[in-house]
Amino acid sequence: MSKIVILGTGAFGLSIAIMAVESGHSVTMWSAFESEIESLKRDREHKDKLPGVKIPESIEFTADISCVSDAEMVVIGVPSIFVRKVVRQAAPYIKPEMIIVDTSKGLEDGTYLRMSEVIREEVKDSPIVALSGPSHAEEVSRKIPTAISAASEDEKAAVAVQEAFSNDVLRIYLNDDVIGCELGGSLKNIIALCAGICDGLGYGDNTIAALMTRGITEIARLGVAMGARLDTFFGLTGVGDLIVTCTSLHSRNRRAGTLIGQGVSPDEAVKQVGTVEGYYCCKAAYGLAQKMNVEMPITAQLFKILFEGGDVKEPIKALMNRPTRYEREMPLK
Repeated sequence: MSKIVILGTGAFGLSIAIMAVESGHSVTMWSAFESEIESLKRDREHKDKLPGVKIPESIEFTADISCVSDAEMVVIGVPSIFVRKVVRQAAPYIKPEMIIVDTSKGLEDGTYLRMSEVIREEVKDSPIVALSGPSHAEEVSRKIPTAISAASEDEKAAVAVQEAFSNDVLRIYLNDDVIGCELGGSLKNIIALCAGICDGLGYGDNTIAALMTRGITEIARLGVAMGARLDTFFGLTGVGDLIVTCTSLHSRNRRAGTLIGQGVSPDEAVKQVGTVEGYYCCKAAYGLAQKMNVEMPITAQLFKILFEGGDVKEPIKALMNRPTRYEREMPLK
């Protein structure tokens, strides 16, 4: 049995906590909000994020981040925009032998760093494992069969995470392409936002299929330029995560996109839906693509809508009228 501490009491953190308990581990969850902690202790349910899901009595809750000090694994379960702040708070209590498991998907604004890179800047020695793949918390927490990947440069740490969380309903594969896994898990949120916009505009299945296919192409294009392996983007953290995020009603990115397509302003859509990782990631990905001199036309068009007041109907015209070309592209060979 391992002692696992999860930083953050969001939906996915809770679903991972439930999986850990199912596998026989001791779990403590931390939140900076005392009121949230008291509510979770009292109700044993997160009524806003996972209504109807019973939280096992064995899961403990605290607002004291020093709880990290006796953990064997520390799971980062907060939105990407808060990862650096939370890890910095926890860093004084993290020992080199602790395994840090990151479940956040995104790029840091301004630095363009992946989440494992952000964590490494704050914690110098502990092994880091990125847990990613098609895994809506609403389904994981209800024990619906799910498969994801544990990506790390430290194979021993990745195996430990695989063994800690795998059970009858959660299957974890190993992957050593950390760059590819993290970029796939982050950038698919951009394409899912676009899928929602298409839905809000009343476009059909043909449009969504084209968007997803060309979306994974530009995600892979950036990934390969940054040193990732092409085949990673056709696995769980690439195509797998893209499919579930673009097509599921559980997807906050798709829901926010639908509102934008229906005429709601991007800021208001994010306010209504809550955490929309694709909104934040789009800005960073757009800057990163420019820095790397990589063509990402879908991302560029979404950037115009989100941050430059662009008309939601114009991007489709712009994309459809780009210069004709072969489908297979040299950068992906």
